Amino acid sequence: MLRQYWRMAVAERLNFDVATLRTEEGLLFGAAADDGGASGRSRVRIRLSHWDEGKLATWSATAKTRHPEARNPAVGSDLYLGYGPLTAAGNTALKKPPAIAAGEHANLSLAYVEDEQSAQKLPTAGSDIATALYLMHLYGTLGGRSRNGWGSFFLQPQNGTAALEGKVPTRLWKEALQEDWPHAIGKDAQGALIWQTRPFDNWQQLVLELAKLKIGLRTQFRFTTGKNAPRTEDRHWLSYPITNHSVKDWGNNARLPNSLRFKARPAPGAPGKLVGVVFHMPCLPPPAFRPDVAAIASVWQRVHAFLDDPQHGLNRILA
Repeated sequence: MLRQYWRMAVAERLNFDVATLRTEEGLLFGAAADDGGASGRSRVRIRLSHWDEGKLATWSATAKTRHPEARNPAVGSDLYLGYGPLTAAGNTALKKPPAIAAGEHANLSLAYVEDEQSAQKLPTAGSDIATALYLMHLYGTLGGRSRNGWGSFFLQPQNGTAALEGKVPTRLWKEALQEDWPHAIGKDAQGALIWQTRPFDNWQQLVLELAKLKIGLRTQFRFTTGKNAPRTEDRHWLSYPITNHSVKDWGNNARLPNSLRFKARPAPGAPGKLVGVVFHMPCLPPPAFRPDVAAIASVWQRVHAFLDDPQHGLNRILA
């Protein structure tokens, strides 16, 4: 994850050039010389205070919400956003217990080893890592179904560590579709494509709200085909695969992750409460999907309009 958000932190400085980025990433985080190139150890050292096994052995299902396309229209909000780590065999349950429970914490220590050579080749390494940590704090999630908000965490500086701060990289979202990797938060004429829910008393209530949002923004795109479709439809460009709606040319094993992501955060100014953050990191699907840029742009424009609609209770935020 640190590398992922480091790439986001440096992408604009490196003019979004993947070859240059990989070279600098190898110098900082290490690289194996499996292609005849240079190799080296990582200059970043990471330590976690403990690696205790999770304490959540059983699962208590959350409230259900309506899904207009489901055979049984009342679906569990937790299962809808967490299918995979959660299973639906009988009652909703953890697939591989125990899991890390809400509220768990550990101390993360990070060091950067600098010498004369690295100081010349990586003069901004320290500030780049600091920005990456700031972005992890704002947007990072861990584990299965993390793009749906599971595994949300926040970083709290300890023992005199400087406050987390930095600039959130943004890019006009249609320009971001020139790259096929996540490198910035999208923006439009209204600002960054980041939305926030109202505060909730607990994560269960927040999961219900996020499930309603995701069901709504997905089902606004209605299918006219089923399995093994001869052509792509708008909804296929959100993420793939989709249950009962495969595309013949893509098959069943292709994977297109959703570039719209969720995060749970402590509610600003409301101790003990949580808000949900919805943010878009637009990028073009890989070449194997033969992406239709015009169709993709049209789909995401409708998603942004859905999230901006006042009836959905979201507000744009700066970061």
